[in-house]
Amino acid sequence: MGNTKESFLLELLKDSKRSDRQIAETLGVSQPTITRIRKRLVEEGIIREFTIIPDLVKMGYEIMAISCVKLKEAVTELTEETVKWMMSFPNIIFAANAEGMGKNGVIISLHKNYTEYSKFVREQVMHWGKDIKDYDSVLICLKGVIAKPLSLRYLAEEKSSK
Repeated sequence: MGNTKESFLLELLKDSKRSDRQIAETLGVSQPTITRIRKRLVEEGIIREFTIIPDLVKMGYEIMAISCVKLKEAVTELTEETVKWMMSFPNIIFAANAEGMGKNGVIISLHKNYTEYSKFVREQVMHWGKDIKDYDSVLICLKGVIAKPLSLRYLAEEKSSK
């Protein structure tokens, strides 16, 4: 990736609400150049979506769960049914194959409270129970002490400091 493309991405990671004109001024290039780069990065799939990271507690979420699963058989391809099931839960914010601690899958999900989390786990076990060998979760209290809030800005800051 070219320097201007990478610099543009880093600027978006720092603050994606800035206009193309503002980013162009920061990078010392023209606004049409930034607009072309943005369009190209979207077309190439390097930028998949433009979104925000809200205050999850203010949105009503108290728990983030990182659930690790050991499936009886390793998944090499996702079935349409699996994707459809995962997409039916908007509180699942990430799911993928994984490796480590004897597990081969991970799900990161958000929950309003423990009751909602418990219901979520029951639904998973009802749906996938025959395929699950082991299941563990780490629950993160979003109202608790957070040493480093969730943000992609850190990636940009790390690159900028080099």
